[in-house]
Amino acid sequence: MTATEFEHPPIVHRDMAPYDARALLVDLEPEAARLIDRHLKIAVEWFPHDFIPYSLGRDFDKEPWTPDQPRLSGVARTAFEVNLLTEDNLPSYHRLIHGMFGAGDGAWINWVGQWTAEEGRHAILLRDYLVVTRNLDPIALERSRMNLLKVGYDRPSTDPLRGLAYVALQEVATRASHRNTGRYSDDPVADKIMVRISTDENLHAAFYRDILVAAAEAYPSSAVEAVTAEIMSFEMPGAGIAGYRRKAAEIALAGIYDLRIHLDEVVMPLVRKLRVFELENLTPEAEVARTDLAAFLKDLEISARRMDERRARRASA
Repeated sequence: MTATEFEHPPIVHRDMAPYDARALLVDLEPEAARLIDRHLKIAVEWFPHDFIPYSLGRDFDKEPWTPDQPRLSGVARTAFEVNLLTEDNLPSYHRLIHGMFGAGDGAWINWVGQWTAEEGRHAILLRDYLVVTRNLDPIALERSRMNLLKVGYDRPSTDPLRGLAYVALQEVATRASHRNTGRYSDDPVADKIMVRISTDENLHAAFYRDILVAAAEAYPSSAVEAVTAEIMSFEMPGAGIAGYRRKAAEIALAGIYDLRIHLDEVVMPLVRKLRVFELENLTPEAEVARTDLAAFLKDLEISARRMDERRARRASA
């Protein structure tokens, strides 16, 4: 592949007119098609069963699960549980993304199908690993899955720009969470699994990030407002998991996914890629949003620094 294959064609600015969601999807469909082609050239076919140590498996009817069987630490098990249950909620994510981007039968709906099919492997792989290795109670895990999927996941807005902004953040956040969970697990099998899944998430993040960049070129003011709204209200899709706040605090304390990672690896790279603070000729509403975002990022940096300091004090105590 040549470098030019990764450069999208210029898009006419249309931001002086009121933002029209359908017009945006039409405008960006050629870019979506290009990014799908890029994705398919890069993506590697893989199979969940190739990563599972099935030789470790035993029949649960003959040897039921007991709390002494897990080999992963408690925090690692918590992180794996949250990551798996988050992946389990794929039906809700498919519904939302289809509703925001899947109109018609062109590039958008093709991407929704491709993304959903690839994401589906992640829960298969994670669950098989955790059950075969007996690192989580399979009965409790299934009950958690049932409860979560009955509640589902929803968003307050079906606006496609807000949706693009959210998934551009969420895919990178999920990649970081998966990758750091693998490292923290101190299990080569688990680490290999999380490398494989996070590689998928990275490719998905690239699609959403680059289509959002194209949207910002065509609709800069609307994009700034959308990105600001999503950064300032961002919440991981696993927030519906029972006991999520406690589990998220454990994960953050271990350094698997915390405010520093969220700010430095998720939020700021997107802000810089979109050139949010460099865009010119924005509407008054977008300028206000950008000012709000600058203040929010400053506060987030202060909070992240305080968390870093607390962790350092605990480590030295």
